[in-house]
Amino acid sequence: LYPRWQRNISIPEKLSPMPSPTPHMIAKKDGAIGWMIFNNPERLNAVSLEMWQAIPEILRSFEADDEIRVIVLTGAGDRAFVAGADISQFGESRSTAEGILAYETATEIAFNGIADASKPTIAMIDGYCIGGGLGIALSCDMRIAAEGSTFGIPAAKLGLAYGAGGTGRLVHVVGPSFAKEIFFTARRFTHDEALAMGLVNRVTTKDALENFVRDYCALIAENAPLTVNTAKQLVDEFTKAPGNFDAEKCEALIARCFASEDYREGRAAFMEKRKPVFKGK
Repeated sequence: LYPRWQRNISIPEKLSPMPSPTPHMIAKKDGAIGWMIFNNPERLNAVSLEMWQAIPEILRSFEADDEIRVIVLTGAGDRAFVAGADISQFGESRSTAEGILAYETATEIAFNGIADASKPTIAMIDGYCIGGGLGIALSCDMRIAAEGSTFGIPAAKLGLAYGAGGTGRLVHVVGPSFAKEIFFTARRFTHDEALAMGLVNRVTTKDALENFVRDYCALIAENAPLTVNTAKQLVDEFTKAPGNFDAEKCEALIARCFASEDYREGRAAFMEKRKPVFKGK
């Protein structure tokens, strides 16, 4: 396991390590929770190309495990969630047209993989959540932050363009006016400002963050997985551009829930006044 200073979550010995192609990304299973940890604390968890490429692989292992009901993304240490992409690599990986395309492709695959995960995703934010780090958080379904966390997109200070996918997610989360403020000023926003904009769902104290997130995961994990997945997909359909809403897909997802074993279990548990045991089938 990793020294305490390298992480901001408690990882007991009992947790099961899961495959990761790089030590800078840690994957752990904790009951119904799959933990994805950005493990580059010396650089405030700045994401290198190999880390971007590892994200989809870790997500696949989480998706394949039926016991995992919620995926939590967080950063090692207590200073940053993710302080952006690793700019030290830009001279090597983003200095030519081919390099820029390859790098942007890797980041978009990572962002889309998080956004399209079938299981709920939560960004547990403690500290800096900047640039690509905010893009990662925006790709998650929910964002829960510790007091003192800061948020921003410094693209205008670097002369680069933020990706279309990340821009769209920011607009969907905070609206066009706040999105423009974030981009135009390139400044850092406090946790109170982030909460007011809707950039984060909840804010809690630094000491209470992990338990708060675990409690939310427990609430989600005890619910019917098909219903949760259906809600996720339906909400995502409603955020699509006009004309792209897939009504047929939505009806099929709703019908899947009503035809499921979990729906029968939910009805039976209600009548028998007991807690339901859902299996995602």
